[in-house]
Amino acid sequence: MAKTAILGFPRMGKARELKRALEDYWKGELPQEKLLAVSQQLKQKHWQLQKKSKTDYIPSNDFSFYDQVLDTSIMAGAVPDRFNWPGDAIDLELYFAMARGRQDNTGNVPAMEMTKWFDTNYHYLVPEFKSNQIFKLHSLKPVEEFAEAKALGIHTRPVLLGPVSYLLLGKMTDSQASPLQLLDRLLPVYQEVLFRLAEAGADWIQMDEPVLVLDYDKSVAEAIRQTYRPLAALDERLKIQLTSYFGGMEEYLDLVFSLPVHGVHLDLDRAPEQMDQALTLIQSRQQLSLGLINGRNIWRADFKQLLPLLEKAVKAIGKECLIISSSCSLLHVPFSLEDEESMDADIKAWLAFSVEKLDELNLLREAANQGKLAVADELAKRQAIIQFRHGSEKVNRRQVQERCRKVNEGMKKRGALFTERKKQQQEKLKLPVLPTTTIGSFPQTQEVRSWRRDYKAGKISPARYQDYLKEEIRKCIAFQEEIGLDVLVHGEFERNDMVEYFGELLEGFVFTRNGWVQSYGSRCVKPPVIFGDIERKAAMTTAWSAYAQALTDKPVKGMLTGPVTILQWSFVRDDQPRADTCQQIALAIRDEVKDLEKSGIKVIQIDEPALREGLPLKKTAWQAYLSWGGDCFRLASAGVKDETQIHTHMCYGDFEDIFEAIAALDADVISIEASRSGMGILKAFGKFHYPNDIGPGVYDIHSPLVPEIKTMKDIVKKALEVVPAAQVWINPDCGLKTRDWKEVKSALRNLVETAKELRLEINQKRVSGSSSRT
Repeated sequence: MAKTAILGFPRMGKARELKRALEDYWKGELPQEKLLAVSQQLKQKHWQLQKKSKTDYIPSNDFSFYDQVLDTSIMAGAVPDRFNWPGDAIDLELYFAMARGRQDNTGNVPAMEMTKWFDTNYHYLVPEFKSNQIFKLHSLKPVEEFAEAKALGIHTRPVLLGPVSYLLLGKMTDSQASPLQLLDRLLPVYQEVLFRLAEAGADWIQMDEPVLVLDYDKSVAEAIRQTYRPLAALDERLKIQLTSYFGGMEEYLDLVFSLPVHGVHLDLDRAPEQMDQALTLIQSRQQLSLGLINGRNIWRADFKQLLPLLEKAVKAIGKECLIISSSCSLLHVPFSLEDEESMDADIKAWLAFSVEKLDELNLLREAANQGKLAVADELAKRQAIIQFRHGSEKVNRRQVQERCRKVNEGMKKRGALFTERKKQQQEKLKLPVLPTTTIGSFPQTQEVRSWRRDYKAGKISPARYQDYLKEEIRKCIAFQEEIGLDVLVHGEFERNDMVEYFGELLEGFVFTRNGWVQSYGSRCVKPPVIFGDIERKAAMTTAWSAYAQALTDKPVKGMLTGPVTILQWSFVRDDQPRADTCQQIALAIRDEVKDLEKSGIKVIQIDEPALREGLPLKKTAWQAYLSWGGDCFRLASAGVKDETQIHTHMCYGDFEDIFEAIAALDADVISIEASRSGMGILKAFGKFHYPNDIGPGVYDIHSPLVPEIKTMKDIVKKALEVVPAAQVWINPDCGLKTRDWKEVKSALRNLVETAKELRLEINQKRVSGSSSRT
């Protein structure tokens, strides 16, 4: 009979219990034993929920205090040298230091680099390797969690990030060689873990190799062969399911099915076309896991589309060889719809979160095992809901569709070239060399969140809440003026989230009460749901920006989130191309940009941190995406005068391979993450001869450490080696909302002092150069 599985479950808990426990622990307000107790309770609740839902293959080792890639580094003992690890047991203090950085008697020890997990909004900690890297088993977490579930009477399928993907997600710190050269050293760690799992009673192991959905690489194919031939034959008590997701494995399928693995998982949501090839390749001893239920989005499954795939598989290889699964881990979708009582009833009926997806899997299993007639009534009921959604007036707005049809190329171009625009902007702004600014948000303190919460609950009048926000903005502007920042921001105290805030003010969005998903560590986001055509009904930010500008003679940036990022960081409707939805957002942002300019704002930032993460995983699809993504940014930004300075911001991604597309955005200034990545990105910008201005991030805002002036100066000096000073800005890596005021004030004072000292050095060199010529 066909069985069901999921590849992973959300970690944070129904009420984000893990987030709160972690942050209390970091603040020293929760002892370690209580943090461990919270984690144990969450794991047990989640396993019991899945058992109650009759899921056949329940994952373990999908829980993490911070990140599953970091967990794998801990398992293999891959601790960077700067943490001065003596090689003994790795405790939580060291674990979190690797994730967040720390201070010791040598000064600040920076955290490991963080970047996007494939094309998701989840972030992982990038493993660091050296040529003489030694791997040794230092954590039995996979075994311990299997045993923990077993003690509850729940038999789980442990999940491991495969060794090939783990190495390729990391970086060599002392050479340009491929991390795959370390595979022979790493495999014994995996062999020992698998042996111990077999000893503990495990029978199936889920080995995740998501790199198999990237472009084909012979060295990767050889590494997979080198890995899974011995691992699959290691212990007759164990069966390995080789799992990949976020796309198709087309060019690797021949290899994958030729391996002695006992099961293969296919992401049929992203790449349904790969199933036909798989059905011709599967061996008689292998099971086929069909990733039919979307683990990345929140829409109800369309069984009319899924059942033909399932029926084809049943007919080809029989029910006994099938596992019906989520396409990927459910980490990327919220916990449950149970608490969404206030949502529009029609829209709520169109959705399925993690718990509801377990029910969808059960329905598919019943259809496979008993036939469609056995579930005909339930299928008809669900199909009626989907048909109603597609025809709903809530979804379709004719005026929006008509406006989109009228978009032309002229609407996507600035009036003059950047060199001419920069002259006009400098005449207006009169900025010094190495101008300083921040990325937008300032600390969202408990007080700020409490006022917002009370306002939304009706406990505070609109007038009183606005007065409070104005006072916070006034204090924020005063602080920035006091320390000497050059381009100021209003602090975004009125905003809950950089995407949710705009979604709440645009037609076509709906919001959840508890639809949180993990972004990194304890950081959770609550993505809005784009269910219909998007339209701006009124100005969204101009009043706050204009108020802030009236408080100072220095320029204040208008702060907006770009169309691609709003798209990427939302749960996007699945009934039209993403490019069409993005264009609708771009037109709404374009209207806001023009209104900001009319209100006297001379600098406008349109953040696009998600541009890189939206890049398709296979390069053959890049050009189409970058074309419509770039068009949407330019459509949003190009409606202003040449004297208005347009900024954009990008962070935590590898941008080196899309420089031409970034340059084509034609933003006057781009700010980028640079502190964790060691300024390598700036070298690439310099090599590319990026034409416009660049603000390298010198302050890692995802770490509680306050950067020293010397550290910041070193980073900027590295930038000045490859980019002329006239093109360089100085700013943090990202917004400051997650930090506290004490950290921020110290860090920004150091940032401004860094700029002052460097300006003095530059002026001294100019004077010295002038004197020598004289």
